[in-house]
Amino acid sequence: MPSSSVSDRPQVLVVDDERLLHNVMSRFLGRHGIDVTSCTSGPEALDVLAEQPIDLVLSDFQMPEMDGLELLAQIRERYPALPVIIITGYANVQHAVRAMSSGAVDYLPKPFSTDVLLERVRRHLAAPPAPPATNGKASKAGGRGGAGRSRAGRGGAASAPAFVGEHPTVVELKAFLPRLAGSQAPVFVHGESGTGKEVVARLVHEQSPRAGGPFVALNCANLPSELVESHLFGHKKGAFTGAVDDMTGAFGRADGGTLLLDEVTEVALPVQAKLLRVLQEGEFQRVGAEKTTRVDVRVVATSNRDLGQAVAEGLFREDLYHRLAVFPLHVPPLRERRSDVPLLADHFATQYATQYGLPEKTLAPALLREFEAYHWPGNVRELGNMLHRGVVLAAERTTIEREDVLNPFFSDGPSLSAPGWLDGEDAPQTLADMERVMILRALGEHDQNQERAAEQLGISARTIRNKLKRYREEGLLPESSLG
Repeated sequence: MPSSSVSDRPQVLVVDDERLLHNVMSRFLGRHGIDVTSCTSGPEALDVLAEQPIDLVLSDFQMPEMDGLELLAQIRERYPALPVIIITGYANVQHAVRAMSSGAVDYLPKPFSTDVLLERVRRHLAAPPAPPATNGKASKAGGRGGAGRSRAGRGGAASAPAFVGEHPTVVELKAFLPRLAGSQAPVFVHGESGTGKEVVARLVHEQSPRAGGPFVALNCANLPSELVESHLFGHKKGAFTGAVDDMTGAFGRADGGTLLLDEVTEVALPVQAKLLRVLQEGEFQRVGAEKTTRVDVRVVATSNRDLGQAVAEGLFREDLYHRLAVFPLHVPPLRERRSDVPLLADHFATQYATQYGLPEKTLAPALLREFEAYHWPGNVRELGNMLHRGVVLAAERTTIEREDVLNPFFSDGPSLSAPGWLDGEDAPQTLADMERVMILRALGEHDQNQERAAEQLGISARTIRNKLKRYREEGLLPESSLG
């Protein structure tokens, strides 16, 4: 039977025939305010979708009865706007191409770090609603489908963008945006990770004559290098191994609107040349196609890299940079506009209190002082995460106290965000590591009794024996340990 915990928090469905992964996902994502429902097969997943609201699906690729691609096809048919991330230990280009061209929003090869998992889940939960399917088939009742997808963007991600701040650099930036937004010229937004570059890109789109057209965001850093060209320009069926259907690329989907090329400096040099052609000529060629396609797209590109250094090192074409950077913008890091911290804190506190239906909240003076003194390496995104945690832990209280957001950056205390091994200094960095820690911890709690440990974890004792054997073979356990 699937495990579930339905609440107003984001709801993620994990589909994997390995039950231990259910415990890992549920505990890890649960620590970060995300509820997990787990099941072991595609048919079981479809039953869950028909019975309860789901915001995001994480599905294994290799499963009995129905593999990940078959499940993906069923979800696309029934709930066209529901995002699906395919996870697999059988990573190769063909699987990635088939998954992405079949409608998956992302693809994660095992092993991957818990940081990557959380970042991808949060990104797709916060993404704006996907455009409705064009095959004329409506989403069925039940599950998320088109209407339910909007819930995944609650908390303001899918609403009108706002760049919060009154620091002079921010005031100047916001005053300049309407003027450049009215043009057709490309915009290049530079800034550290978490400063709000995508918010700036969305503001450019919303304040431009293209506001009624599509806004398409493509994170170039998240795509396998072999697939960047395909996702930018699309491909024809049979263009390469794994291209089982025609696919419209980001430029095609953004026709008449704005295309955000997030972390554009991660694009390989050969593809950069093709990007330059689109910007110069307004046309491109899909992979495997003979004819060119004309488009009307305004490009906004972002990067957190030093562009001058990237050009000097030959990693980024100078002519492409100059073509993209007709309007170069810099988003300052939060440490350079600390006077905005109280405003941002109030903004996030209101946002998350509204999201969870909790009373309005203020920050305790001591906490606000520490926030104003902190250097914020994760910038506005890090502050938002702190306030998300603070609102949830403060619950019905109207004041967010220091202990509600206590984190390792406070040097005089442990983290309250995720007690124990999940978030500590020595935290496992991959799901495989987390799995091993959970098994060893369960065995320790039950005096090395594999049957009782297996019962606690919801797996078989045989699975534990096989895992322990593998850990010894890989040198992760002494030969003499655990019997």
